[in-house]
Amino acid sequence: MRTIRLLLLTLLILAIPAASFAQFGVAITIAPPALPIYAQPMAPADGYLWTPGYWAYGDEGYFWVPGTWVMAPEVGFLWTPGYWGWGGNAFAWNEGYWGTNVGFYGGVNYGFGYGGIGYQGGYWNNGGFYYNRSVNNVNVTNVHNVYNKTVINNTAFNHVSYNGGNGGINARPTAAEETAAHERHTPATAAQTEHQQAAGKNHALLASVNHGRPAIAATAKPGEFSGKGVVAARQAGAPYKAAASKATESKTATHSNENKAAENRAATTRSNENKAAENKAAATRSNENKAAENKAAATRSNENKAAENKAAATRSNENKAAENKAAATRSNENKAAENKAATTRSNENKAAENKAATTRSNENKAAENKAAATRSNENKAAENKAAATRSNENKAAENKAAKPKETRPPSESKPTTAHAQPAARQQTSPRAEAAPRAQPASHPTTTARAQPASHPAVNEAPKAEERPRK
Repeated sequence: MRTIRLLLLTLLILAIPAASFAQFGVAITIAPPALPIYAQPMAPADGYLWTPGYWAYGDEGYFWVPGTWVMAPEVGFLWTPGYWGWGGNAFAWNEGYWGTNVGFYGGVNYGFGYGGIGYQGGYWNNGGFYYNRSVNNVNVTNVHNVYNKTVINNTAFNHVSYNGGNGGINARPTAAEETAAHERHTPATAAQTEHQQAAGKNHALLASVNHGRPAIAATAKPGEFSGKGVVAARQAGAPYKAAASKATESKTATHSNENKAAENRAATTRSNENKAAENKAAATRSNENKAAENKAAATRSNENKAAENKAAATRSNENKAAENKAAATRSNENKAAENKAATTRSNENKAAENKAATTRSNENKAAENKAAATRSNENKAAENKAAATRSNENKAAENKAAKPKETRPPSESKPTTAHAQPAARQQTSPRAEAAPRAQPASHPTTTARAQPASHPAVNEAPKAEERPRK
């Protein structure tokens, strides 16, 4: 039985064109149940991104993998959910992945920002993730990077969980989603893988048990299937239809195996030929669309960057202006204080210097005045002494000249030649010349003062015989 199932699985995989899906994990002919209706638990902290729940397939059929909040493997990465797609003969699961852009996920409306195309739940900006509160349950007390933008979902296939086939979503990748599919991808993180494995081991999460309404529809963190972070489904997305038993499924596969093998080989050949031509044309259109989209995206990005740079430059200039103004104010205050202190010191130094200079000048002047007074007094004393001496001499001469002459009897006068010679002694007249220094005009008859020489002639007449000694 197991061999037949593996053979059927192999044939179904071969029958699906390789270009139709990103990855193949399981291929079956039974469509997955509708997506259950549930509320999103609150984000545990800033930086967690939402990954929606989905139906996985195991040995006992479909089981629900609860939606949960996880940390992105890199800043700037967004999650592209996996999806079930019909390949013409079976359903195949396309694995989700992390990348800088959200790619194609079958047009499935997983909710909470994943409305079937792209992601409207948030975006990265400068290393931080900004949450759209209209589709995310975040605590604004702990998470500050939030905004609010209304999201309109396509409700035509509101709870359908697969693309293509009977009752599936009829959606094709856009040019942007094709571009995202060829960018660098990172597979599910270890926490996501462990989360799925834990769900596969939980019997209550089997669709055959919960009938499309799991008791654990979402969790706050990966692998935490109990506690206050667990949210149960409010209702199933659609009435549950029990799948055929495994025995019936195996029997049907056995009867149709031989015919389908031949048909599938022929269909694969035709499909591959047709797809080659379609892929070539699609690649051409995709490249043209990508070029236009990249150009438009580059223009928008440049405009956004220009606006951000302008705003940042404005803020920077305002901050610098404020800082420069504050620095200039402090500098002026410091300079004013320094100048005031310097002026004070300068005035004090000048006052001290002027006082010292004044003291020295006064001392020098006092000394000079004292010396000048001493010299003046000495000169005056000498002049006065000399003047007194000359005055005394002049007075003595004047007194001597003014002394009355002695009268002698006429009989004593003997006019002899010896009596007249004493006149030669009038050589004293030079002494009388000194008199003009005292009274130059008051003694016109100075020479008459020599007349007393006649007295010796009277007194010394008896000695006339001695005169021949000359």
